[in-house]
Amino acid sequence: MSAQPASSGTSGGRRLLATVAFIDIVGYSILMATDEARTLARWMAMLNDVIRPKAAQHGGTVIKLTGDGVLAMFTSVLDAVEWAQGVQRAVVAKGDEPADAAPGISLRIAIHLSDVVVTEDDIYGDGVNVAARLQEFAKPGGIVISEAVYDLVRGTAAANAIDLGLRQLKNFEKPVRVYSLESDVPAITAPPRLKRSSLPSIAILPLENLGPGATDDYFADGLVEDLIVSLAGLGELFVISRGTTLMFRGRRVDPREVGQALGVRYVLLGSVRMTPRQIRVSTQLYDASTGAHLWSEATEVPPGELFDVQDRIVTRIVAGIAPNVRAAELRAAMRKRPESFTAYDNTLRALHVINQLDPTTYLEARGLLARAIDDDPFFAMPFAWAAWWHLLNVGQGWSSDPDHDIAQSGVLASRAIELDQQNALALSIYGHVKSFLFHQHDVGALYLEQALAACPNSALAWVLSSATLAYLGRGEQAVRYAEQGLRLSPFDRSLFFSHNILGIAHYANGDFGNAVKWSRLSLSENPSFSANHRILIASLVAAGQMDEARDVMRELMRLEPHFRLGIWERTRQPFRDPVLKAKHVERLRQVGLPE
Repeated sequence: MSAQPASSGTSGGRRLLATVAFIDIVGYSILMATDEARTLARWMAMLNDVIRPKAAQHGGTVIKLTGDGVLAMFTSVLDAVEWAQGVQRAVVAKGDEPADAAPGISLRIAIHLSDVVVTEDDIYGDGVNVAARLQEFAKPGGIVISEAVYDLVRGTAAANAIDLGLRQLKNFEKPVRVYSLESDVPAITAPPRLKRSSLPSIAILPLENLGPGATDDYFADGLVEDLIVSLAGLGELFVISRGTTLMFRGRRVDPREVGQALGVRYVLLGSVRMTPRQIRVSTQLYDASTGAHLWSEATEVPPGELFDVQDRIVTRIVAGIAPNVRAAELRAAMRKRPESFTAYDNTLRALHVINQLDPTTYLEARGLLARAIDDDPFFAMPFAWAAWWHLLNVGQGWSSDPDHDIAQSGVLASRAIELDQQNALALSIYGHVKSFLFHQHDVGALYLEQALAACPNSALAWVLSSATLAYLGRGEQAVRYAEQGLRLSPFDRSLFFSHNILGIAHYANGDFGNAVKWSRLSLSENPSFSANHRILIASLVAAGQMDEARDVMRELMRLEPHFRLGIWERTRQPFRDPVLKAKHVERLRQVGLPE
Protein backbone atom coordinates (compact mmCIF):
# COMPACT_ATOMS: atom_id res chain seq x y z
CA MET A 1 0.00 0.00 0.00
CA SER A 2 3.01 2.28 -0.07
CA ALA A 3 3.67 4.63 -2.95
CA GLN A 4 6.44 3.47 -5.28
CA PRO A 5 8.77 5.75 -7.21
CA ALA A 6 8.26 5.41 -10.94
CA SER A 7 10.35 7.78 -12.98
CA SER A 8 11.75 11.24 -13.09
CA GLY A 9 9.56 13.90 -14.59
CA THR A 10 10.65 15.81 -17.64
CA SER A 11 9.65 19.27 -16.39
CA GLY A 12 11.31 19.64 -13.01
CA GLY A 13 9.19 17.05 -11.19
CA ARG A 14 9.25 13.34 -10.48
CA ARG A 15 6.46 10.88 -11.10
CA LEU A 16 5.12 8.83 -8.19
CA LEU A 17 2.29 6.46 -7.47
CA ALA A 18 0.68 8.34 -4.59
CA THR A 19 -2.53 8.62 -2.60
CA VAL A 20 -4.17 11.98 -3.19
CA ALA A 21 -6.78 13.38 -0.81
CA PHE A 22 -8.98 16.40 -1.43
CA ILE A 23 -11.01 18.23 1.23
CA ASP A 24 -13.85 20.59 0.32
CA ILE A 25 -15.74 22.88 2.72
CA VAL A 26 -19.49 22.44 2.30
CA GLY A 27 -21.27 25.72 1.59
CA TYR A 28 -18.15 27.85 1.85
CA SER A 29 -19.73 30.86 0.12
CA ILE A 30 -22.72 30.76 2.45
CA LEU A 31 -20.49 30.53 5.52
CA MET A 32 -18.41 33.49 4.36
CA ALA A 33 -21.50 35.54 3.58
CA THR A 34 -22.95 34.73 6.99
CA ASP A 35 -19.87 35.61 9.07
CA GLU A 36 -16.62 35.99 7.19
CA ALA A 37 -14.32 36.70 10.14
CA ARG A 38 -15.55 33.84 12.31
CA THR A 39 -15.60 31.40 9.41
CA LEU A 40 -11.98 32.17 8.52
CA ALA A 41 -10.89 31.93 12.15
CA ARG A 42 -12.56 28.56 12.66
CA TRP A 43 -11.30 27.20 9.35
CA MET A 44 -7.71 28.21 10.15
CA ALA A 45 -8.04 26.63 13.61
CA MET A 46 -9.35 23.42 12.07
CA LEU A 47 -6.54 23.41 9.54
CA ASN A 48 -3.78 24.04 12.08
CA ASP A 49 -5.17 21.99 14.99
CA VAL A 50 -6.65 19.02 13.14
CA ILE A 51 -5.91 18.63 9.44
CA ARG A 52 -2.17 19.35 9.34
CA PRO A 53 -1.23 17.52 12.60
CA LYS A 54 -3.25 14.43 11.71
CA ALA A 55 -1.72 14.38 8.23
CA ALA A 56 1.75 14.43 9.80
CA GLN A 57 0.75 11.59 12.17
CA HIS A 58 -0.23 9.46 9.16
CA GLY A 59 2.83 10.24 7.05
CA GLY A 60 1.03 12.71 4.82
CA THR A 61 1.65 16.24 3.63
CA VAL A 62 -0.76 19.09 3.09
CA ILE A 63 0.34 20.29 -0.34
CA LYS A 64 -1.73 23.46 -0.66
CA LEU A 65 -4.95 25.29 0.18
CA THR A 66 -7.42 25.90 -2.65
CA GLY A 67 -9.47 28.66 -1.05
CA ASP A 68 -12.33 26.45 0.09
CA GLY A 69 -10.40 23.20 0.38
CA VAL A 70 -7.17 21.31 0.93
CA LEU A 71 -5.02 19.10 -1.28
CA ALA A 72 -2.94 16.48 0.57
CA MET A 73 -0.71 13.54 -0.42
CA PHE A 74 0.09 10.30 1.44
CA THR A 75 2.51 7.47 0.84
CA SER A 76 0.03 4.93 2.21
CA VAL A 77 -3.56 4.38 1.13
CA LEU A 78 -4.57 3.07 4.56
CA ASP A 79 -2.98 6.06 6.28
CA ALA A 80 -4.90 8.42 4.02
CA VAL A 81 -8.22 6.72 4.81
CA GLU A 82 -7.56 6.66 8.54
CA TRP A 83 -6.51 10.32 8.40
CA ALA A 84 -9.77 11.23 6.66
CA GLN A 85 -11.83 9.33 9.23
CA GLY A 86 -9.92 11.00 12.06
CA VAL A 87 -10.47 14.45 10.58
CA GLN A 88 -14.22 13.91 10.25
CA ARG A 89 -14.46 12.69 13.85
CA ALA A 90 -12.53 15.73 15.03
CA VAL A 91 -14.84 18.04 13.07
CA VAL A 92 -17.86 16.51 14.79
CA ALA A 93 -16.16 16.85 18.17
CA LYS A 94 -15.58 20.55 17.49
CA GLY A 95 -19.20 21.02 16.52
CA ASP A 96 -20.27 21.68 20.11
CA GLU A 97 -20.08 25.49 19.83
CA PRO A 98 -21.85 28.26 21.76
CA ALA A 99 -25.28 29.19 20.48
CA ASP A 100 -24.06 32.47 19.06
CA ALA A 101 -21.16 30.92 17.17
CA ALA A 102 -20.84 31.04 13.38
CA PRO A 103 -22.48 28.21 11.41
CA GLY A 104 -20.63 24.93 11.77
CA ILE A 105 -18.07 23.83 9.22
CA SER A 106 -18.56 20.48 7.54
CA LEU A 107 -16.23 18.79 5.08
CA ARG A 108 -16.32 16.44 2.13
CA ILE A 109 -13.23 14.29 1.63
CA ALA A 110 -12.24 12.27 -1.44
CA ILE A 111 -9.27 9.87 -1.81
CA HIS A 112 -7.76 8.47 -4.99
CA LEU A 113 -4.66 6.44 -5.87
CA SER A 114 -2.86 7.42 -9.05
CA ASP A 115 0.36 8.50 -10.71
CA VAL A 116 1.15 12.14 -9.97
CA VAL A 117 3.97 14.49 -10.86
CA VAL A 118 5.56 15.92 -7.71
CA THR A 119 7.49 19.20 -7.73
CA GLU A 120 9.05 21.10 -4.86
CA ASP A 121 5.80 22.80 -3.84
CA ASP A 122 2.92 21.13 -5.72
CA ILE A 123 1.59 17.96 -7.35
CA TYR A 124 -0.02 17.60 -10.76
CA GLY A 125 -1.75 15.05 -12.95
CA ASP A 126 -5.09 13.44 -13.67
CA GLY A 127 -5.02 11.79 -10.25
CA VAL A 128 -5.25 15.21 -8.57
CA ASN A 129 -8.16 16.23 -10.80
CA VAL A 130 -9.99 12.94 -10.14
CA ALA A 131 -9.74 13.47 -6.37
CA ALA A 132 -11.07 17.02 -6.73
CA ARG A 133 -14.04 15.79 -8.78
CA LEU A 134 -14.76 12.80 -6.55
CA GLN A 135 -15.54 14.92 -3.49
CA GLU A 136 -18.72 16.11 -5.23
CA PHE A 137 -20.24 12.67 -4.51
CA ALA A 138 -19.56 12.76 -0.77
CA LYS A 139 -22.23 13.75 1.71
CA PRO A 140 -21.49 16.63 4.10
CA GLY A 141 -19.27 15.05 6.74
CA GLY A 142 -18.62 12.07 4.46
CA ILE A 143 -15.73 10.36 2.70
CA VAL A 144 -15.65 8.85 -0.78
CA ILE A 145 -12.88 6.75 -2.31
CA SER A 146 -12.12 5.56 -5.81
CA GLU A 147 -12.11 1.89 -6.79
CA ALA A 148 -8.30 1.91 -6.79
CA VAL A 149 -8.33 2.89 -3.10
CA TYR A 150 -11.18 0.54 -2.21
CA ASP A 151 -9.37 -2.50 -3.63
CA LEU A 152 -6.51 -1.93 -1.16
CA VAL A 153 -8.52 -1.24 2.02
CA ARG A 154 -11.73 -3.22 1.44
CA GLY A 155 -10.89 -5.65 4.24
CA THR A 156 -9.89 -3.01 6.80
CA ALA A 157 -10.90 0.65 6.85
CA ALA A 158 -13.44 0.25 4.03
CA ALA A 159 -15.20 -2.87 5.32
CA ASN A 160 -18.55 -1.03 5.45
CA ALA A 161 -18.15 0.92 2.22
CA ILE A 162 -21.19 1.44 -0.03
CA ASP A 163 -20.78 1.07 -3.78
CA LEU A 164 -22.12 4.26 -5.43
CA GLY A 165 -21.56 2.82 -8.88
CA LEU A 166 -19.81 4.26 -11.89
CA ARG A 167 -19.85 8.05 -11.88
CA GLN A 168 -19.00 10.31 -14.79
CA LEU A 169 -16.53 13.05 -13.90
CA LYS A 170 -16.48 16.27 -15.88
CA ASN A 171 -13.75 16.40 -18.53
CA PHE A 172 -12.94 12.69 -18.06
CA GLU A 173 -13.83 10.27 -20.81
CA LYS A 174 -14.17 7.16 -18.65
CA PRO A 175 -16.40 6.93 -15.56
CA VAL A 176 -14.92 6.11 -12.16
CA ARG A 177 -16.41 3.68 -9.65
CA VAL A 178 -16.98 5.46 -6.36
CA TYR A 179 -17.45 4.10 -2.83
CA SER A 180 -18.81 5.92 0.19
CA LEU A 181 -17.27 5.04 3.57
CA GLU A 182 -19.76 4.37 6.31
CA SER A 183 -18.69 4.93 9.90
CA ASP A 184 -19.98 5.60 13.39
CA VAL A 185 -19.42 9.35 12.90
CA PRO A 186 -22.77 11.13 13.38
CA ALA A 187 -24.27 12.60 10.23
CA ILE A 188 -23.33 16.20 9.58
CA THR A 189 -25.75 18.53 7.89
CA ALA A 190 -24.90 21.25 5.44
CA PRO A 191 -24.53 24.83 6.75
CA PRO A 192 -27.80 26.50 7.73
CA ARG A 193 -29.74 28.01 4.90
CA LEU A 194 -29.51 31.65 4.14
CA LYS A 195 -32.46 33.54 5.56
CA ARG A 196 -35.33 33.32 3.12
CA SER A 197 -36.86 36.41 1.62
CA SER A 198 -40.65 36.65 1.51
CA LEU A 199 -40.19 36.46 -2.25
CA PRO A 200 -39.71 33.18 -4.09
CA SER A 201 -35.98 32.54 -4.29
CA ILE A 202 -33.98 31.15 -7.18
CA ALA A 203 -30.40 30.07 -7.78
CA ILE A 204 -28.98 30.25 -11.31
CA LEU A 205 -26.20 27.67 -11.41
CA PRO A 206 -23.16 28.04 -13.67
CA LEU A 207 -24.01 26.72 -17.12
CA GLU A 208 -22.12 23.59 -18.09
CA ASN A 209 -19.80 24.29 -21.01
CA LEU A 210 -20.24 21.43 -23.48
CA GLY A 211 -17.81 22.92 -25.97
CA PRO A 212 -14.45 21.39 -26.82
CA GLY A 213 -12.52 23.52 -24.33
CA ALA A 214 -12.70 26.04 -21.54
CA THR A 215 -12.36 29.03 -23.86
CA ASP A 216 -16.13 29.45 -24.05
CA ASP A 217 -16.60 29.70 -20.29
CA TYR A 218 -16.71 33.49 -20.53
CA PHE A 219 -19.86 33.29 -22.66
CA ALA A 220 -21.60 30.88 -20.26
CA ASP A 221 -20.61 33.08 -17.29
CA GLY A 222 -21.91 36.17 -19.07
CA LEU A 223 -25.27 34.51 -19.68
CA VAL A 224 -25.59 33.62 -15.99
CA GLU A 225 -24.66 37.13 -14.90
CA ASP A 226 -27.23 38.68 -17.25
CA LEU A 227 -29.91 36.25 -16.08
CA ILE A 228 -29.26 37.09 -12.44
CA VAL A 229 -29.39 40.84 -13.07
CA SER A 230 -32.50 40.56 -15.23
CA LEU A 231 -34.44 38.38 -12.80
CA ALA A 232 -33.40 40.42 -9.77
CA GLY A 233 -34.62 43.56 -11.52
CA LEU A 234 -38.14 42.18 -11.79
CA GLY A 235 -38.62 42.77 -8.08
CA GLU A 236 -40.64 39.55 -7.78
CA LEU A 237 -37.76 37.16 -7.19
CA PHE A 238 -34.99 36.85 -4.64
CA VAL A 239 -31.98 35.83 -6.71
CA ILE A 240 -28.88 34.26 -5.16
CA SER A 241 -25.67 36.01 -6.22
CA ARG A 242 -23.38 34.46 -8.80
CA GLY A 243 -20.52 34.37 -6.30
CA THR A 244 -22.50 31.97 -4.13
CA THR A 245 -23.63 29.65 -6.94
CA LEU A 246 -20.06 29.28 -8.24
CA MET A 247 -19.54 26.64 -5.55
CA PHE A 248 -21.50 24.29 -7.84
CA ARG A 249 -19.39 24.90 -10.95
CA GLY A 250 -18.40 21.69 -12.72
CA ARG A 251 -20.66 19.51 -10.58
CA ARG A 252 -23.66 17.44 -11.56
CA VAL A 253 -26.09 18.30 -8.82
CA ASP A 254 -29.54 17.34 -7.67
CA PRO A 255 -31.74 20.49 -7.54
CA ARG A 256 -32.87 19.38 -4.09
CA GLU A 257 -29.27 19.48 -2.87
CA VAL A 258 -28.90 23.04 -4.13
CA GLY A 259 -32.18 24.05 -2.50
CA GLN A 260 -31.05 22.58 0.80
CA ALA A 261 -27.63 24.22 0.66
CA LEU A 262 -28.71 27.68 -0.51
CA GLY A 263 -32.20 27.89 0.96
CA VAL A 264 -33.91 28.51 -2.39
CA ARG A 265 -37.25 27.35 -3.79
CA TYR A 266 -36.18 27.17 -7.44
CA VAL A 267 -33.02 26.14 -9.27
CA LEU A 268 -32.07 26.79 -12.90
CA LEU A 269 -29.63 24.34 -14.45
CA GLY A 270 -28.34 24.38 -17.98
CA SER A 271 -25.61 23.99 -20.54
CA VAL A 272 -24.09 25.92 -23.42
CA ARG A 273 -22.39 24.57 -26.54
CA MET A 274 -20.63 26.86 -29.01
CA THR A 275 -19.55 25.76 -32.47
CA PRO A 276 -18.51 27.86 -35.47
CA ARG A 277 -22.04 27.45 -36.87
CA GLN A 278 -24.32 27.82 -33.85
CA ILE A 279 -24.72 28.49 -30.16
CA ARG A 280 -27.05 26.17 -28.27
CA VAL A 281 -28.21 27.02 -24.77
CA SER A 282 -30.42 24.58 -22.83
CA THR A 283 -31.96 25.50 -19.47
CA GLN A 284 -34.25 23.69 -17.04
CA LEU A 285 -36.17 25.17 -14.10
CA TYR A 286 -36.75 22.91 -11.07
CA ASP A 287 -38.72 23.05 -7.86
CA ALA A 288 -35.93 22.61 -5.32
CA SER A 289 -38.20 21.17 -2.64
CA THR A 290 -39.35 18.22 -4.75
CA GLY A 291 -36.89 18.10 -7.65
CA ALA A 292 -39.86 18.43 -10.03
CA HIS A 293 -39.12 19.79 -13.49
CA LEU A 294 -41.20 22.93 -14.15
CA TRP A 295 -40.00 24.32 -17.46
CA SER A 296 -37.27 23.98 -20.07
CA GLU A 297 -35.95 26.00 -22.96
CA ALA A 298 -33.52 25.12 -25.75
CA THR A 299 -32.30 27.99 -27.91
CA GLU A 300 -30.17 27.65 -31.04
CA VAL A 301 -28.83 30.73 -32.79
CA PRO A 302 -25.98 31.50 -35.19
CA PRO A 303 -23.04 33.16 -33.42
CA GLY A 304 -23.24 36.52 -35.22
CA GLU A 305 -22.71 39.30 -32.72
CA LEU A 306 -22.16 37.48 -29.45
CA PHE A 307 -23.61 40.17 -27.20
CA ASP A 308 -26.79 40.46 -29.28
CA VAL A 309 -27.14 36.68 -29.16
CA GLN A 310 -26.62 36.76 -25.41
CA ASP A 311 -29.35 39.37 -24.99
CA ARG A 312 -31.82 37.35 -27.06
CA ILE A 313 -31.13 34.18 -25.12
CA VAL A 314 -31.50 35.93 -21.77
CA THR A 315 -34.79 37.48 -22.89
CA ARG A 316 -36.24 34.09 -23.82
CA ILE A 317 -35.12 32.43 -20.60
CA VAL A 318 -36.46 35.23 -18.39
CA ALA A 319 -39.75 35.13 -20.30
CA GLY A 320 -40.11 31.46 -19.33
CA ILE A 321 -38.87 31.61 -15.75
CA ALA A 322 -40.88 34.50 -14.31
CA PRO A 323 -44.43 33.39 -15.29
CA ASN A 324 -43.70 29.75 -14.43
CA VAL A 325 -42.47 30.74 -10.98
CA ARG A 326 -45.58 32.90 -10.48
CA ALA A 327 -47.81 30.00 -11.50
CA ALA A 328 -46.02 27.56 -9.18
CA GLU A 329 -46.17 30.02 -6.28
CA LEU A 330 -49.88 30.62 -6.82
CA ARG A 331 -50.60 26.88 -6.84
CA ALA A 332 -48.72 26.56 -3.54
CA ALA A 333 -50.57 29.52 -2.03
CA MET A 334 -53.95 28.06 -2.98
CA ARG A 335 -53.10 24.93 -0.97
CA LYS A 336 -52.17 26.81 2.20
CA ARG A 337 -54.33 27.37 5.23
CA PRO A 338 -55.50 31.01 5.53
CA GLU A 339 -53.52 31.52 8.73
CA SER A 340 -50.29 30.45 7.06
CA PHE A 341 -50.27 32.92 4.15
CA THR A 342 -47.30 35.24 3.74
CA ALA A 343 -47.32 38.73 2.26
CA TYR A 344 -46.21 37.29 -1.07
CA ASP A 345 -48.88 34.56 -1.04
CA ASN A 346 -51.63 37.09 -0.33
CA THR A 347 -50.34 39.32 -3.12
CA LEU A 348 -50.43 36.46 -5.63
CA ARG A 349 -53.92 35.45 -4.57
CA ALA A 350 -55.03 39.06 -4.97
CA LEU A 351 -53.62 39.16 -8.51
CA HIS A 352 -55.50 35.97 -9.32
CA VAL A 353 -58.75 37.63 -8.27
CA ILE A 354 -57.92 40.93 -10.02
CA ASN A 355 -57.27 39.21 -13.35
CA GLN A 356 -60.68 37.54 -13.24
CA LEU A 357 -62.31 41.02 -13.21
CA ASP A 358 -65.44 39.71 -11.54
CA PRO A 359 -67.26 42.55 -9.77
CA THR A 360 -68.68 40.11 -7.21
CA THR A 361 -65.20 39.09 -5.99
CA TYR A 362 -63.11 42.13 -6.90
CA LEU A 363 -63.28 43.62 -3.40
CA GLU A 364 -61.75 40.41 -2.03
CA ALA A 365 -58.51 41.29 -3.81
CA ARG A 366 -58.28 44.59 -1.97
CA GLY A 367 -58.63 42.74 1.34
CA LEU A 368 -55.85 40.30 0.41
CA LEU A 369 -53.54 43.18 -0.49
CA ALA A 370 -54.35 44.93 2.77
CA ARG A 371 -53.39 41.77 4.68
CA ALA A 372 -50.17 41.55 2.69
CA ILE A 373 -49.32 45.15 3.62
CA ASP A 374 -50.12 44.50 7.29
CA ASP A 375 -47.96 41.38 7.24
CA ASP A 376 -44.98 43.18 5.68
CA PRO A 377 -45.33 46.99 5.56
CA PHE A 378 -41.89 47.31 3.92
CA PHE A 379 -42.68 45.03 0.95
CA ALA A 380 -43.21 47.20 -2.16
CA MET A 381 -45.10 44.66 -4.24
CA PRO A 382 -48.53 44.71 -2.49
CA PHE A 383 -48.50 48.53 -2.41
CA ALA A 384 -47.90 48.62 -6.18
CA TRP A 385 -50.64 46.09 -6.92
CA ALA A 386 -53.02 47.87 -4.54
CA ALA A 387 -52.49 51.01 -6.67
CA TRP A 388 -53.32 48.85 -9.69
CA TRP A 389 -56.50 47.64 -7.97
CA HIS A 390 -57.74 51.22 -7.52
CA LEU A 391 -56.80 52.09 -11.12
CA LEU A 392 -58.84 49.19 -12.52
CA ASN A 393 -61.70 49.94 -10.17
CA VAL A 394 -61.95 53.34 -11.84
CA GLY A 395 -61.25 52.04 -15.34
CA GLN A 396 -63.98 49.39 -15.08
CA GLY A 397 -66.51 51.94 -13.93
CA TRP A 398 -67.08 50.11 -10.64
CA SER A 399 -65.88 52.84 -8.29
CA SER A 400 -68.49 54.56 -6.15
CA ASP A 401 -65.96 57.33 -5.45
CA PRO A 402 -63.58 57.72 -8.42
CA ASP A 403 -61.80 60.74 -6.97
CA HIS A 404 -60.93 58.76 -3.83
CA ASP A 405 -59.75 55.76 -5.85
CA ILE A 406 -57.61 57.96 -8.09
CA ALA A 407 -56.00 59.63 -5.07
CA GLN A 408 -55.41 56.27 -3.35
CA SER A 409 -53.86 54.85 -6.49
CA GLY A 410 -51.32 57.69 -6.53
CA VAL A 411 -50.54 57.42 -2.82
CA LEU A 412 -50.03 53.65 -2.88
CA ALA A 413 -47.88 53.67 -6.02
CA SER A 414 -45.76 56.46 -4.56
CA ARG A 415 -45.30 54.48 -1.34
CA ALA A 416 -44.15 51.44 -3.34
CA ILE A 417 -41.41 53.54 -4.93
CA GLU A 418 -40.37 54.93 -1.54
CA LEU A 419 -39.88 51.37 -0.34
CA ASP A 420 -37.93 50.26 -3.42
CA GLN A 421 -36.72 52.99 -5.75
CA GLN A 422 -35.40 50.50 -8.31
CA ASN A 423 -38.49 48.29 -8.36
CA ALA A 424 -39.63 48.09 -11.99
CA LEU A 425 -43.14 46.99 -10.99
CA ALA A 426 -43.64 49.99 -8.69
CA LEU A 427 -42.17 52.44 -11.19
CA SER A 428 -44.27 51.03 -14.04
CA ILE A 429 -47.56 51.18 -12.18
CA TYR A 430 -46.86 54.67 -10.83
CA GLY A 431 -46.02 55.83 -14.36
CA HIS A 432 -49.27 54.40 -15.70
CA VAL A 433 -51.28 55.87 -12.83
CA LYS A 434 -49.83 59.32 -13.61
CA SER A 435 -50.52 58.91 -17.32
CA PHE A 436 -53.92 57.17 -17.31
CA LEU A 437 -55.62 58.53 -14.18
CA PHE A 438 -53.98 61.93 -13.67
CA HIS A 439 -53.40 62.63 -17.40
CA GLN A 440 -49.84 63.71 -16.57
CA HIS A 441 -48.46 61.86 -19.57
CA ASP A 442 -44.98 63.39 -19.55
CA VAL A 443 -44.49 62.62 -15.86
CA GLY A 444 -45.76 59.09 -16.41
CA ALA A 445 -43.37 58.61 -19.31
CA LEU A 446 -40.42 59.59 -17.10
CA TYR A 447 -41.29 56.97 -14.49
CA LEU A 448 -41.82 54.34 -17.15
CA GLU A 449 -38.37 55.13 -18.57
CA GLN A 450 -36.95 54.63 -15.07
CA ALA A 451 -38.75 51.28 -14.87
CA LEU A 452 -37.15 50.10 -18.10
CA ALA A 453 -33.74 51.33 -16.94
CA ALA A 454 -34.16 49.41 -13.67
CA CYS A 455 -35.23 46.22 -15.45
CA PRO A 456 -35.08 46.04 -19.25
CA ASN A 457 -36.76 42.61 -19.05
CA SER A 458 -39.91 43.77 -17.28
CA ALA A 459 -42.80 42.89 -19.59
CA LEU A 460 -45.18 45.16 -17.69
CA ALA A 461 -42.84 48.15 -18.05
CA TRP A 462 -42.77 47.72 -21.83
CA VAL A 463 -46.54 47.23 -22.11
CA LEU A 464 -47.44 50.20 -19.91
CA SER A 465 -44.88 52.35 -21.71
CA SER A 466 -46.64 51.40 -24.94
CA ALA A 467 -49.94 52.68 -23.55
CA THR A 468 -48.49 56.10 -22.70
CA LEU A 469 -46.78 56.35 -26.09
CA ALA A 470 -50.14 55.62 -27.74
CA TYR A 471 -51.89 58.29 -25.63
CA LEU A 472 -49.24 60.75 -26.86
CA GLY A 473 -49.89 59.79 -30.49
CA ARG A 474 -46.60 57.94 -31.00
CA GLY A 475 -48.29 54.89 -32.47
CA GLU A 476 -45.41 53.26 -34.31
CA GLN A 477 -43.18 53.30 -31.23
CA ALA A 478 -46.11 52.14 -29.09
CA VAL A 479 -46.52 49.04 -31.28
CA ARG A 480 -42.83 48.15 -30.92
CA TYR A 481 -42.98 48.51 -27.13
CA ALA A 482 -46.13 46.39 -26.78
CA GLU A 483 -44.66 43.68 -29.00
CA GLN A 484 -41.51 43.62 -26.87
CA GLY A 485 -43.64 43.24 -23.74
CA LEU A 486 -45.43 40.27 -25.28
CA ARG A 487 -42.13 38.63 -26.22
CA LEU A 488 -40.96 38.99 -22.63
CA SER A 489 -44.05 37.39 -21.12
CA PRO A 490 -45.81 35.15 -23.65
CA PHE A 491 -47.29 32.91 -20.92
CA ASP A 492 -48.61 35.62 -18.60
CA ARG A 493 -52.03 35.08 -17.05
CA SER A 494 -53.00 38.69 -17.79
CA LEU A 495 -52.36 38.49 -21.52
CA PHE A 496 -55.78 40.05 -22.10
CA PHE A 497 -54.32 43.33 -20.83
CA SER A 498 -51.17 43.13 -22.99
CA HIS A 499 -53.27 42.32 -26.07
CA ASN A 500 -55.55 45.25 -25.29
CA ILE A 501 -52.57 47.62 -25.11
CA LEU A 502 -51.23 46.27 -28.41
CA GLY A 503 -54.67 46.98 -29.89
CA ILE A 504 -54.51 50.55 -28.55
CA ALA A 505 -51.01 50.93 -30.04
CA HIS A 506 -52.18 49.81 -33.49
CA TYR A 507 -55.22 52.11 -33.19
CA ALA A 508 -52.96 55.08 -32.40
CA ASN A 509 -50.80 54.08 -35.36
CA GLY A 510 -53.81 54.11 -37.69
CA ASP A 511 -53.70 50.35 -38.35
CA PHE A 512 -57.33 49.57 -37.58
CA GLY A 513 -57.22 46.03 -38.93
CA ASN A 514 -54.59 45.00 -36.39
CA ALA A 515 -56.32 47.08 -33.73
CA VAL A 516 -59.47 45.00 -34.27
CA LYS A 517 -57.47 41.76 -34.33
CA TRP A 518 -55.71 42.29 -31.00
CA SER A 519 -58.76 43.82 -29.30
CA ARG A 520 -60.87 40.82 -30.32
CA LEU A 521 -58.19 38.52 -28.89
CA SER A 522 -58.25 40.45 -25.62
CA LEU A 523 -62.05 40.19 -25.58
CA SER A 524 -61.92 36.42 -26.05
CA GLU A 525 -59.43 36.09 -23.17
CA ASN A 526 -61.36 38.26 -20.73
CA PRO A 527 -64.84 39.45 -21.80
CA SER A 528 -65.16 41.45 -18.55
CA PHE A 529 -62.39 43.95 -19.32
CA SER A 530 -64.55 46.90 -20.36
CA ALA A 531 -61.64 49.20 -21.28
CA ASN A 532 -60.98 46.85 -24.18
CA HIS A 533 -64.58 47.19 -25.38
CA ARG A 534 -64.10 50.92 -25.95
CA ILE A 535 -61.01 50.55 -28.11
CA LEU A 536 -62.60 47.63 -30.00
CA ILE A 537 -65.72 49.72 -30.72
CA ALA A 538 -63.66 52.64 -32.05
CA SER A 539 -61.47 50.31 -34.12
CA LEU A 540 -64.50 48.55 -35.65
CA VAL A 541 -66.10 51.90 -36.51
CA ALA A 542 -62.86 53.08 -38.12
CA ALA A 543 -62.74 49.81 -40.09
CA GLY A 544 -66.37 50.27 -41.25
CA GLN A 545 -67.76 47.29 -39.28
CA MET A 546 -70.70 49.07 -37.66
CA ASP A 547 -72.89 46.06 -36.89
CA GLU A 548 -70.20 44.37 -34.79
CA ALA A 549 -69.33 47.72 -33.20
CA ARG A 550 -72.94 48.10 -31.99
CA ASP A 551 -72.91 44.54 -30.61
CA VAL A 552 -69.78 45.34 -28.58
CA MET A 553 -71.37 48.62 -27.45
CA ARG A 554 -74.38 46.76 -26.03
CA GLU A 555 -72.03 44.42 -24.14
CA LEU A 556 -70.15 47.44 -22.78
CA MET A 557 -73.40 48.90 -21.44
CA ARG A 558 -74.17 45.59 -19.77
CA LEU A 559 -70.80 45.70 -18.01
CA GLU A 560 -70.99 49.45 -17.24
CA PRO A 561 -74.70 50.37 -17.16
CA HIS A 562 -73.89 53.84 -15.78
CA PHE A 563 -71.40 54.69 -18.52
CA ARG A 564 -71.91 58.15 -19.98
CA LEU A 565 -69.78 59.32 -22.87
CA GLY A 566 -69.62 62.96 -21.76
CA ILE A 567 -68.40 62.12 -18.26
CA TRP A 568 -65.92 59.59 -19.62
CA GLU A 569 -64.56 62.16 -22.10
CA ARG A 570 -63.93 64.67 -19.32
CA THR A 571 -62.46 62.26 -16.77
CA ARG A 572 -61.19 58.94 -18.17
CA GLN A 573 -60.50 59.44 -21.88
CA PRO A 574 -56.76 58.68 -22.08
CA PHE A 575 -55.52 60.25 -25.33
CA ARG A 576 -53.64 63.55 -25.14
CA ASP A 577 -53.06 63.85 -28.87
CA PRO A 578 -55.93 66.18 -29.90
CA VAL A 579 -56.65 64.49 -33.25
CA LEU A 580 -56.73 60.99 -31.72
CA LYS A 581 -58.86 62.23 -28.83
CA ALA A 582 -61.47 63.90 -31.05
CA LYS A 583 -61.75 60.97 -33.48
CA HIS A 584 -61.88 58.42 -30.66
CA VAL A 585 -64.80 60.15 -28.93
CA GLU A 586 -66.62 60.70 -32.22
CA ARG A 587 -66.33 57.01 -33.18
CA LEU A 588 -67.79 55.97 -29.81
CA ARG A 589 -70.59 58.48 -30.32
CA GLN A 590 -71.44 56.96 -33.72
CA VAL A 591 -72.58 53.66 -32.20
CA GLY A 592 -75.06 55.42 -29.94
CA LEU A 593 -73.39 55.37 -26.52
CA PRO A 594 -75.43 57.53 -24.12
CA GLU A 595 -74.16 61.03 -23.48
